Amino acid sequence: MRRSDVRRDDGAWVGLSLDVRDRRRPGLCVFTAGQRMLLSQGKRPVLLADVDAYLEGVDFWRTDEYRSFVPPLRADTGRALAGSPERWAHRFAGYLAGSPDSPLHDGRWLLAHESSLSRLRHAGTGTSHAEHWSSMLVEGHPDGYIGWFLHSGSWEVLPLRPMPGPDDSRVKAYRKQAREGTLPPVLLWWVSGLDCHLILDGHARLAAAIAESVEPPLLHVHRTVSRDDLVAGVDDAVGAYGDELARFAGLRAVHGHTVPDGAATAGPRLARRLRDLDAAVRPTWAWPLPCGEERWRGVAHEVTGGREWPRA
Repeated sequence: MRRSDVRRDDGAWVGLSLDVRDRRRPGLCVFTAGQRMLLSQGKRPVLLADVDAYLEGVDFWRTDEYRSFVPPLRADTGRALAGSPERWAHRFAGYLAGSPDSPLHDGRWLLAHESSLSRLRHAGTGTSHAEHWSSMLVEGHPDGYIGWFLHSGSWEVLPLRPMPGPDDSRVKAYRKQAREGTLPPVLLWWVSGLDCHLILDGHARLAAAIAESVEPPLLHVHRTVSRDDLVAGVDDAVGAYGDELARFAGLRAVHGHTVPDGAATAGPRLARRLRDLDAAVRPTWAWPLPCGEERWRGVAHEVTGGREWPRA
């Protein structure tokens, strides 16, 4: 896997671009059968989902089979990497690439530091960190519903296992780190078919941040433009840049120095277009479920113990 930094025009670090090769299908994989989805980790079913008939949301059933591929993070590691999302990103990129149970597959990904989930609170809601992040969590275990309109699912976070309480032993340990500002990031994965973020690692860390009402550090991973699309996009951007330079040169030849320099105007636009190619969100890949809906119903019957689900 190749890694490269993505930065804003001012040089601020945004995230890591991950170019994954020779990984045709991930261990943590989304399968589809019509409007039904199955998230599996290896042979273990992790999440069943059924899009409602009106396309307004999705019913889900969460099993207790998800296992994080990130090893336990020691407190001294948290202190050593505190305040450096870039160093944390490189560490988590290693976990993502090194485990057969992660969602990475062939293509390009972004492991980002900046998150719309945090910007939403800063947009003027006036809520505390605890209130904001508690409201972001999708409720329900083992089953629940993600409303795509009423609850704005794209802003929500779905834990892949029940969130631990504030007095859980792991949460207590992380609460001290949250107060000290050394809490390791929560790792999220954007899944377009659910229109929400899944917690890949850090359930206890997010619970600790909520208990202490502090902003949880985040890293979130999503698919971005393919290598072929990147090459085509760069060619288009560079071509447009050349056209702008030629246009400004023509204007300057007629009107003289009253026309600004073309590079000063078109250069920042080119830089933004190239950066956006690295950061653009692309839909989550899904694989056809073998035997389709028959297999999905069989898994649903097994994990729900034969209960009627989803409810009409």
